Formats: sequence, structure tokens, C-alpha cells
Amino acid sequence: MGIHFLFALTGILLLAYALLIFYYHRAWDQIPSPSELSGIQDTDPPIPVSVIIPARNEAGNIGNCLDSLQAQSYTKNYTEIIVVNDFSTDETALLAMKHPVGCVLINLSDHISGVINSYKKKAIETGIAQSSGELIICTDADCIMGPDWIRILVNAFKKEKLQFISAPVKIISDGSWLSVFQALDFISLQGITGAAVNKNLYPMCNGANLAYTRKAYQAVGGFSHIDHIASGDDMLLMNKIQSAYPGESHYIKDPAAIVSTAAAENIKAFLNQRIRWASKISHYKHPSTFITLALVYLVNAFLLVLFISCFFYGHWRWLLILIAFKTISEYFFVSKVAIFFHQQSLMKYFPFCQPFHILYTVIAGSFGSFGKYEWKNRKVK
Repeated sequence: MGIHFLFALTGILLLAYALLIFYYHRAWDQIPSPSELSGIQDTDPPIPVSVIIPARNEAGNIGNCLDSLQAQSYTKNYTEIIVVNDFSTDETALLAMKHPVGCVLINLSDHISGVINSYKKKAIETGIAQSSGELIICTDADCIMGPDWIRILVNAFKKEKLQFISAPVKIISDGSWLSVFQALDFISLQGITGAAVNKNLYPMCNGANLAYTRKAYQAVGGFSHIDHIASGDDMLLMNKIQSAYPGESHYIKDPAAIVSTAAAENIKAFLNQRIRWASKISHYKHPSTFITLALVYLVNAFLLVLFISCFFYGHWRWLLILIAFKTISEYFFVSKVAIFFHQQSLMKYFPFCQPFHILYTVIAGSFGSFGKYEWKNRKVK
């Protein structure tokens, strides 16, 4: 394949990619605002809610998570908090048991024996089996949320008659280069998530902040047929529920519904996280999902190949033009989403993150399809 043909093909792919980003931008803008979803009064009958938190070696985070749940404005009499201890080797279980929020602690070790490939799904499944809420809300032990988090999710569920709620997540940057990069990357992912769910393109959500009805969970058989996959407790389940209840899933674009989490502490942890996310892609049956992800992967893969080729054939100017075109096509969309998350100050770093974003996308996409990865000190595939 000649270098000029490669440049031309990459340019065509980038044009298609830019049109996709423009579509996402418009779709994000069209997501209903909080005022359009309001109308449920506090005098309405409350809905029993079960918050499920799988936790493995989260002694440094579980306290803050439970603190934020203790401060929720939603009525306490209709809220149960269930922490499922996933074979922690630290004081996660002890801290959860002693916390004044009064959560229910379940030890996963009491319910399974032997090695499985999806401990998190099993933890959530075990928590749900021992819960009683009509609405199941899932989050992670390293997350914190605002005081109206549960109330906003319940209100949206009641007003829209939903079966599945995908809600916003943001990464808190500590100012380090890696955390800034992750925060910006996550802003982009959240924008795409909101756009995709709003337009019913394909299932997208994050296990740190989602909710579904017990009715829908039971109707689709929970995690059956996907319980052998290490990841996918969020998007693969959403896929099943969307198929059973078309049009009854929403992304809640409300700042009060945001859940915050810390960035991965090092590059290895970050790459393992992204490889884990990419690993579930092959299990989707949506043609639009495959086409979109193939386009994203190919754009970045071709840019990486061109970068290497330029060392032998030159043409650096054309490569810089293509990267600039990609950066500009993404910038205005990511900026709009960053405003929603109150992280617009990070946008000044966005152009400098492009080379690393290209590289990590290719690595995560490649290893997610063909490799193994480490998750919570476990080797899974």
C-alpha cells in the first residue's frame, strides 16, 4: 500500500469520523434538560430503592462512598444500601459494617466456591437476590455522589416510566498529567454515551452510575448468558433490557445525578481498565456498534501507521494536518460536554493529549479483542 494511498484513505475515514462526531454533538444538545424531566413532587409515594455496591479492596474509598449515601435527600425508610464484599484482603468489609449509614454487608465468599471469570457480576447478582427495592441502583465503592443523586434517578424513573437509566460519571483530576488525560477521555466517552442512548443507537452506560427496575432485571434473566464474560455488568445488561423494553432507557443529563470517581493511579491500571471495557465489544449484536467502533479504531490505527511511515517517507506536514483535523472535529463536542461536568478548564490540555489518545485507543482495541488483562489483582479474559 503506497504512502499516498494511505494518506488518502485515512483522510476519507477522518471525514466520516468528523461527521459522526458532529452527529454526537447534535444528539448531546437534544438530550432533555432537568427542567423537562421535572414534575414529580416529594409528596408522591416513594419507590423502594436498593443501592448495590460491589467492593474489592476498597478500604481507602468505601468510607467516602457510604458518607455520600448517608447524606442523600431521598427518604431513608425507602432506601437500602447493600455492600457486597468481593474477597477483599483489606479492611473493606470491616469499614462497611461499622459505618453509621447502616448498610447490609454480604460476603461473596459465602455464596461461591472455586474460580469464576466474572466476580463483579456475581457480586451484583448476589446483592440483588438479597435486596427488596423496586429500583436497583448500581455504583462502585470508589465513587461519591451529590445529596440528590437517588432522588433525581427515582424522579426520572417515575416520570418517564423507564426500565433502565444511564447516568453521568466524571473522573476527578488531581492535576497530574495522567489524571487530566483520563478526565478528558472520560468526558468524551460520556458525551458519546448520552448521545447514543438519547438516539437509541446502541447501549452505552457505566457501572458506576446506572439503575434498572427489578421487573426488567428479572424479565431478561439478569446476567444469564453473559455471566461468563469478565466485564459487561453494565452495557451487556443494558443491551438485554433495551431489547426487551425498546424505548424505555434514558440518559439522565442532570448535574445533580453525576457520580464522581478518581482516576486510575498509574498507566498500567488505566490500560487494564480500558482493555477490560473493550473486551466486551465483541459480544454486542448491534451492527451500528460494530461499524462505529471499527471506524474509531481504524482512524486511530491508520494515524499510528502513518506516524511510523513518516520516519521512512516523510510527509510530516500532511500527518499534522490530519491530526489537527481530528482534534478540531472533536474539540467543540468535548468542550460542550466538559461544560456540563464543570471541567471546561481542562480543555486547554486537549490538543496535547491527541497523540496519546491515538496510541491508547489502538492498544486497548487490540488487546481488548485478543488479550487477557488484570482486574482487581486477578487475571481474566
